[in-house]
Amino acid sequence: MVSTPIGNLEDITLRALRVLREADLIVGEDSRHTRKLLAHYHIHTRFAPSLYHGVSGGRVEELLGLLKAGKDLALVSDAGTPLVSDPGYPLVRAAVEEGIPVVPVPGASALLAALVASGLPPDRFLFLGYLPRRAGPRKRALEEAVACPYTVVAYESPHRILPTLKELAQLAPGRELVLARELTKLHEEFLRGAVREVLAEVKRRGGLKGELVHLLAPAGPGSNAGPEPEAVRRRYQELLETGLAPGEGVKRVAEEFGLPRRQAYRLVHDLPDS
Repeated sequence: MVSTPIGNLEDITLRALRVLREADLIVGEDSRHTRKLLAHYHIHTRFAPSLYHGVSGGRVEELLGLLKAGKDLALVSDAGTPLVSDPGYPLVRAAVEEGIPVVPVPGASALLAALVASGLPPDRFLFLGYLPRRAGPRKRALEEAVACPYTVVAYESPHRILPTLKELAQLAPGRELVLARELTKLHEEFLRGAVREVLAEVKRRGGLKGELVHLLAPAGPGSNAGPEPEAVRRRYQELLETGLAPGEGVKRVAEEFGLPRRQAYRLVHDLPDS
């Protein structure tokens, strides 16, 4: 199980390079990433992308046959550590049950890279992998994340980051959030702030590009509290002073603070919840 770089090709261990050279076969995805890595380090071990879909499918027995015949297989993913939000668990489980040694060769991981640089508590965390694509399951996952007493880490697609942030802003607009983008690559970036602030910035940019890791601060006393009413009213007055109509001002405040329109109206006019 050989970890490979998540972006910067220098992020690979000497041990990983040796194992890739000495293995009888490298099993990995048919992607430019793995081929680029092998070419960069002049590794000529046979690369078998055709076997990769078998690591989680009906061809596990084929790979087990190679292992039983004494072949050393190096399993790699597209990038990072194999099996972390990647296929391969059925193969590893089958090998363990057959008594075949499974050897981890540690290395790069987007999960850990984002966590240690996020500024959020790293001592206990919950990793969700990729958030569900469908709206209903994704909302339930976010509700669980908001209630979690640990830092919550998830992967998200740039195509779905806006819907995810909008849903999260409805649940915990003031919770601290970090978006780690393009880790170890040329445009590496960390966006930090309250959920509503990060949402506003992503909207301003018209979305984000690249691989994203999403980190939410732990729940705690008052951590699910909404925005300060005074801050909402102050922002509303600022918008009115720019010439915005009252109705549009309420709409803008609701979007910026991740509030339902009715709640934003009550806050800007200092009305009771009832």
